[in-house]
Amino acid sequence: MARSKYQDLRDMDVNELETRLTEVKQELFNLRFQHVTGQLDNFARLGQLRKDVARMNTILRQHEIEAFEAAAGAEGASRG
Repeated sequence: MARSKYQDLRDMDVNELETRLTEVKQELFNLRFQHVTGQLDNFARLGQLRKDVARMNTILRQHEIEAFEAAAGAEGASRG
């Protein structure tokens, strides 16, 4: 059974995810440019990339929240 795209992204660390996000945004920019100039053949790819960007942003935000909660938990335990 194939792993979901979400799970593959979830397994990446923050640096890998940010690098991949930059690459996807660049590809999305290029496709938008092709669309405006009338050279784009695969319009469905635009939607796929937009969803990928949203997934990556969601996972990055989840990592931020987890890090904040871990720091807050450690701070609370040290006050104990």
